Amino acid sequence: MAFHNALDNLGSSPALFLGGHSASVRASPTSALAMAGISSWMSVASSLRLQGADEVQTLIGQLDDYLASRSFLVPSSGPTLADFDLYLAVVSKAGGALEEMVGKNANTRRWLEQCDASLHDLVAFAAKNTEFSKISLPALPVGLNPKVRPPPEFFYGEEDGSPVPAANTGAAASALPNNQGKTTTYEKSKSSGDAAGGLTEEQKKAAADKRAAKKSDKQAKKPKSDAQPAAEEELNISALDIRVGKIIKAWEHESAEKLYCEEVDVGEEAPRKIASGLRPFYKLEEMQNRSVLVLCNLKARSLVGFPSHGMVLCASNADHTKVEFAVPPEGAKIGERVTFEGIVGEPEAENKVAKKKMFEKLAPDLMTDDTGAVVWKGKKSVTSAGCCTAINGMANAQVS
Repeated sequence: MAFHNALDNLGSSPALFLGGHSASVRASPTSALAMAGISSWMSVASSLRLQGADEVQTLIGQLDDYLASRSFLVPSSGPTLADFDLYLAVVSKAGGALEEMVGKNANTRRWLEQCDASLHDLVAFAAKNTEFSKISLPALPVGLNPKVRPPPEFFYGEEDGSPVPAANTGAAASALPNNQGKTTTYEKSKSSGDAAGGLTEEQKKAAADKRAAKKSDKQAKKPKSDAQPAAEEELNISALDIRVGKIIKAWEHESAEKLYCEEVDVGEEAPRKIASGLRPFYKLEEMQNRSVLVLCNLKARSLVGFPSHGMVLCASNADHTKVEFAVPPEGAKIGERVTFEGIVGEPEAENKVAKKKMFEKLAPDLMTDDTGAVVWKGKKSVTSAGCCTAINGMANAQVS
């Protein structure tokens, strides 16, 4: 990880495998979460290499949903080490069946094509630089054949004008198939406007009047109501259901080298099953009978085949090389909810937390303070027995 931090800090290097989230001085909470995400995705890649074709097919479908609102696996302007690791795992396991497996999963296809192009750019960069002359460049696996996509289309002039591809302007627009034999609004405006093809002042005024009239019509059609919609309350930490828990049983995941599987008592009828990426930081015997804090209103999901329902909260430093449990004070009751000074409210439903990405919005401010106490925006955590802390007092750390 230190090596990748050094690469990231070069700034101008194309090998920014941590997506610019390295911590030369101190990372932001967003970067800390991104670093944790890189580690988690690399664990998924490692596990996938031990799985079969069915698991690869399932992951491709899950990635399509995940990447619907993302360009890459973690917040970054380009692919990170996690993207490359998982890409290589998927391509090597799928082999010649990759095209069939991806099928109509457009978001996964876009991500695979981008990773493939970026890897080839990196290899080309390394081949041209003497600094990398001692490195044996790898042979890249065969990925997807990129599909040709049509150029974007834009409308010029009024709304009823014919679309003009971005690469075509001026007289070239009249050569398009959908313009044959007729004059478009764009051409009319160009011929009657100034030399640069802009609209005349009269045309601009007419267009503005048309928009204003249309807006007025829409307002008139809206049902009138005296009641004003209530302003949405500001999101705060009370939306999360954080409870005191106790790990009553823990064991190593059979195929994921970084995961522990746990049964955690959070005061419900049956213990929760939760997977945590803590094997690099804790021995198995240190996991048993451990008092912990558990984020409970997360949707259940499968982590490398293990049904995980919740998250054991830990404090971590900026580059995620040190991790320690966030724990309740001695005497706190199993199952009791952890609140924060001066903040009241009921936790939100699991589906709403996931849909509104509430944890992702609240997590950057969930930290430890200078004394190692768990706080949110500086407000200390509260239980019946006192404040929660990082078990070894890690100060100014991200809690997630």
